[in-house]
Amino acid sequence: MAKKTYVGWQELGYKRNQVEYTEPTKLLADDGKLLVQGGWAKHNVFEYDRTKAQPQKRGKEWDFYQLSDGDFMLQISVANISIGGYASATFLELDKNHNRKGKLITSMSLFLGGKNKYVLPENGDKPNYFEFKRGDYVCIFDTKETSRRIYFKGPYKGKTLECDITMDKFEDHENITIVTPFKKHGKFMPTRFFMTMKQNCMPAEGSVKLGDEVLHNFEKAKTMCVLDWGRGVWPYRNVWYWGNGAKMVKGADGKEHMFGFEITWGIGCEDNATETCLFWDGKAQKIGSVDVETFPKGRYMEPWKFVSEDGRFNLTMTPYYDHHSDMNVLKIVRLHSHQVHGLWNGTVTLDDGTVVEIKDMYAFCEYVENKW
Repeated sequence: MAKKTYVGWQELGYKRNQVEYTEPTKLLADDGKLLVQGGWAKHNVFEYDRTKAQPQKRGKEWDFYQLSDGDFMLQISVANISIGGYASATFLELDKNHNRKGKLITSMSLFLGGKNKYVLPENGDKPNYFEFKRGDYVCIFDTKETSRRIYFKGPYKGKTLECDITMDKFEDHENITIVTPFKKHGKFMPTRFFMTMKQNCMPAEGSVKLGDEVLHNFEKAKTMCVLDWGRGVWPYRNVWYWGNGAKMVKGADGKEHMFGFEITWGIGCEDNATETCLFWDGKAQKIGSVDVETFPKGRYMEPWKFVSEDGRFNLTMTPYYDHHSDMNVLKIVRLHSHQVHGLWNGTVTLDDGTVVEIKDMYAFCEYVENKW
């Protein structure tokens, strides 16, 4: 078994704090030092000023949308990592026949330069508009009070890949926003942090076209989208797990409810908050730290059993597709990931003690090792 490169709750032997913020809170001091030593919120209450993030050459910002109906997946993202960045779209067939490679199309525009190119919004929780145009590439993120639209157009093998997606953004729905500091040799790194917002449970619809061919139409009744909104100043090496899913499920009352979950761990110092929660009819319900029972490195297509320290999250993923990617630039920048898709079964426990059985829910979890 490979040695773990993070410390999970099972090794620590104690429960982490879950410090919740409910009021607007300044994130950074004028010299770039972090004012919040970890915490979470149900909306983005942390006031982020990108001009104060230090050192600027380590800053990383992105908006990443991923939607899937369990058969096909679409990712559209824009990232600025200070020395450069990209806008990209990836369309992937999640083939369930022993990981046979199906359709995989990626169109990406890379750019070099300072952090002030293609500046993303400082708060993804509010209406905003972002537009990326470079050569033949166009990427638009249009967030309104009750809807989001993501649009991408770019070349692929002599044709044009075009993705046009709209999704519901419910006014009363909550998200999970978390600030995670970093430590080195047991001490806080004063200017290093990661702030992320996961907006879950967004029913989505739209089309993906390649030239004149419609590759897929996503239907709202079958498709959910998640927004991974990230801002931070990172150390060079990082490891993390990220799992997410959403589905309409039958509750103990026999009625249909919108259910989702967000589980992330392994990033930075999680002593004061973990990026773990359930969503039930749009409301965030905080749960404890989550870990995977068996470290999956080298065995990504075997079942992953997840358990939380409070016992409220007890699910097993049976994988059917491993979306593996590995970008290595001169052995200096490496983005290496296994995003594993599968069917999840087990139970979750709501705030009121109700136990909900989850049956064959499509969702994913990824393991990532980065140098960037």
